[in-house]
Amino acid sequence: MLRRGVCAGVLAGLAAAVTIWLVVEPVIRRALVVEDLRSVHGGSSAPAHGGGEPLVSRTAQVVGGAATSVLVGLAVGVVFAVVFARVRGRLPGGNDVGRSLVLAAVGFASVSLLPALKIPANPPAVGDPQTVGRRTLLYAVVLLLGVAIALVVPALDRALARRGTSRPTRSALDVVAVVALVVVVLVAVPSSPDAVPADVPAALLWDFRVASLAQLATLWLTLGLVFGLLVERLDRRGRVPERVGVVAAGSA
Repeated sequence: MLRRGVCAGVLAGLAAAVTIWLVVEPVIRRALVVEDLRSVHGGSSAPAHGGGEPLVSRTAQVVGGAATSVLVGLAVGVVFAVVFARVRGRLPGGNDVGRSLVLAAVGFASVSLLPALKIPANPPAVGDPQTVGRRTLLYAVVLLLGVAIALVVPALDRALARRGTSRPTRSALDVVAVVALVVVVLVAVPSSPDAVPADVPAALLWDFRVASLAQLATLWLTLGLVFGLLVERLDRRGRVPERVGVVAAGSA
């Protein structure tokens, strides 16, 4: 299972790297043009990140970003495999592909989508270097709260099931709980301290945030699909680890 998690994670990282190259990188280059114009015209309402030759070339940054994406995919794939082995029998879906995609959707919503809604990604032309620490802390807090929601709602569902609550009622209460908890996170956690400079077009900001989410969605979708297919193949060959089979049987 872990080997398949590593394999799926690496492929997911590669898919995300391709998305960065095809979708995210063109938007970043548009943002860099805004920074260059600031340095030419003597600055604007926001601090310029340009000026002078960069310490690392753009090509090196793209290659480094792709390598980082693969490493992140590998780490996420390992964690994904461990979580899947523990909750396999409790995940909805008619087969392992469906269960894996469900888990990937939960991971994307809690680890990627919720933080992006509260602390959205900004292109290079937006952001004060002095607020990096605060932005990182806020992002980490929202991420942890998203994981907490992903743990609390299934626990609530199991508690309702033990009380004999019907599945339609449980499903409705689960949705209400998710919405309520997400609203609490979005309202209670402070927003990003950075304002968007006037010289940054709204279309550029929107395109970058959508492209960043597309990259993350590509990673999670590829991870869920590839891992599910690999586990399905493993299951057909009768080589699913005994502990996973016991967990699945006991949870059913």
